[in-house]
Amino acid sequence: MKNIPNFKKINFVDKLRDNIDRKVEVGLRINGSLKKSFEKNPLITIITVVKNKSEVIEETIQSVLNQNYKNIEYIIIDGESDDGTIEKIMKYEKKIDYFVSEKDLGLYDAMNKGLSLAKGDLIGIVNGDDILLPDATNILIDYYYKYDDAEFFFGSVKKHWGIIHGFYPHKIKYSWFFYTSHSTGFFIKRNTAYKNGAYSLNYKYSSDFDYFYRLIVHNKAKGVATKKEEVFGIFRPGGLSHTLNKETHFFEKIKIRIDNKQNKIFLFLFSILKFLISQIGRDRIKFRKFISFLYKNFFL
Repeated sequence: MKNIPNFKKINFVDKLRDNIDRKVEVGLRINGSLKKSFEKNPLITIITVVKNKSEVIEETIQSVLNQNYKNIEYIIIDGESDDGTIEKIMKYEKKIDYFVSEKDLGLYDAMNKGLSLAKGDLIGIVNGDDILLPDATNILIDYYYKYDDAEFFFGSVKKHWGIIHGFYPHKIKYSWFFYTSHSTGFFIKRNTAYKNGAYSLNYKYSSDFDYFYRLIVHNKAKGVATKKEEVFGIFRPGGLSHTLNKETHFFEKIKIRIDNKQNKIFLFLFSILKFLISQIGRDRIKFRKFISFLYKNFFL
């Protein structure tokens, strides 16, 4: 594990360390009730990370609580919301296993807190503005038993423009689009999550890409995708990645590839090509001229 960049272990705990500045800490677990896994009824942990989503957080919570599969523990990590989100979550405190609201170091710090609290055989993250469809965890359990050697699972996810599905691990070294969606569609076995470690706090916007790079390339974990029609949830636009420009997102992902020791010569050429395509891809004439230029100068 020492050779894996940005690797930091997950220390599993029953509750987070005491924090005098913490706004809220409630839930079934605080009252001594810990859910368990059974041979024919494995425990699934679902984590929601949220900050200032008062208009949609209840819909997210209800989508988790109303799952047709029932052996689920639900953890909510709030980043000190001040828009009424906390008050809406508190309405469900008797049904939530662990809810904490306190200042954090950003989205991925909150995710790491949630991971450290997870007791389930399977762990998934549903962000505070996304929706899990009622049969999602039933489908997950079917795949869990059908593919017992799989270490993580991608369910199809519905976005505003359509359904995304599939998992293409061979693409990770030359494409950003090798999986469906991190939030809502992704579940990982607890022991694999421990092996892969925490989300790196070195990256503000794309630490999930680093997480998957370590998972697939360094740890060689095996993943399985559901069929297209087996949709896990609805992914709403407006999250962290939608608040920054494409160039910032692009450059951070390049840094992640460098930090993960990807071949620098290939990466240099790959980066130039990707960046140029991103600038001229909408103009077909310019794109054709660009491809013609590359062909003439590299191959003729």
